[in-house]
Amino acid sequence: MMWARLMVGVGGSGLGLRASRDGLLRVAGAGCAGKKQQRQASSAEAALKKTPLFDFHRDQGGKMVDFAGWSMPVQYKDSHIVSHMHTREHCSIFDVSHMLQTKVHGKDRVKFMESLVVADIEDLKDNQGTLTLFTTQKGGIIDDLIVTKTDQGYLYVVSNAGCSDKDTAHMKDRLAEFKGAGFDVDLEFLDEALIALQGPSMSRVLQEGLKEDLSKLTFMTSTLATVFGIPGCRVTRCGYTGEDGVEISVPQSRVVELTEKLLANSEVKLAGLGARDSLRLEAGLCLYGNDIDETTTPVEATLVWTIGKRRRQNRDFPGADIIVPQIKAKTARKRVGLVSTGPPVRQHTPILSPDGKVIGEVTSGCPSPCLKKNIAMGYVDAAFAKNGTAIQVEVRKKAVPATVSKMPFVPTNYYSG
Repeated sequence: MMWARLMVGVGGSGLGLRASRDGLLRVAGAGCAGKKQQRQASSAEAALKKTPLFDFHRDQGGKMVDFAGWSMPVQYKDSHIVSHMHTREHCSIFDVSHMLQTKVHGKDRVKFMESLVVADIEDLKDNQGTLTLFTTQKGGIIDDLIVTKTDQGYLYVVSNAGCSDKDTAHMKDRLAEFKGAGFDVDLEFLDEALIALQGPSMSRVLQEGLKEDLSKLTFMTSTLATVFGIPGCRVTRCGYTGEDGVEISVPQSRVVELTEKLLANSEVKLAGLGARDSLRLEAGLCLYGNDIDETTTPVEATLVWTIGKRRRQNRDFPGADIIVPQIKAKTARKRVGLVSTGPPVRQHTPILSPDGKVIGEVTSGCPSPCLKKNIAMGYVDAAFAKNGTAIQVEVRKKAVPATVSKMPFVPTNYYSG
């Protein structure tokens, strides 16, 4: 089965995720060697971090795999494709509790965050968020994250699980500098659970459990709410699928309760990492460690839109002296979308010019369940980056025709009011 084994990259490396029949990462074997391998696999499994929904996933038939050091469901009883299409047509719950949630407190919180990221945080309205980037002094991308400027006197930050350790260290290092200089700022790392409800029927499903009018909560805005009787939840209208959706930060002790209440609606099903990866790729969204990392700049990655206008003018974010000139001067390579037929295109597949010269490499790729053809993204020489350009990809040592394509591959359905 094509989807029984898939490659999902995280935190700077591609992790091979293999879902076995009992949902564990077990190595088949016979006799003493097989038992030894099973013991090793069992030990490795025990060392993995677990979200508050771990037992719930297992009870629901989740096939658990190692993802960024966490035991996470790659799929449930439904196939990956069924989960993918259910999200596009109805709505699905994704456990994203492994992601790092942080609050930034203090009167200098905006100044602190702007010393780390490329966005104009100051210009955000209350309870508005933005996708932004931690950047290095050399212009590389440390991580992508969402920063929300709440009306509760703090910034709410969500960043990637695979980058949790380095993001934490990065923020703590800057915090020490700021405190040493007399600024008023503090960090609070949260232990809340986080679930994403994604799909066109999300609003109808969630509204049943909210007093607040969801029609007033637009894309990339956030509110504190009581959700299905559970107080203290932060609901943010965003997601990683291209569909209308929310992420709900909820106390760990009540996340199973909330998940069960959402699943009581027949529109809702559980979905795992497999569907999450193909959905985000159809939406043209980057995966850190595959499509962006510390060797890529925002300009190369076609993420210039994340850089605030004021920040460009002032050149006051890390790496600005390298990144800002690239906006006008262009770069030697560029992230593009690719479409092909035939065998699937995977990460690290060489991208070729029409005459067979290597001009780049695929960073993410999979067959598109919606489009019924192969989609991918990768970096190519700038001369070949125009949409509609005919190129080739090398699959199993054979050149396969491909076309540079506009992203997203599948139109997004973000709610703007």
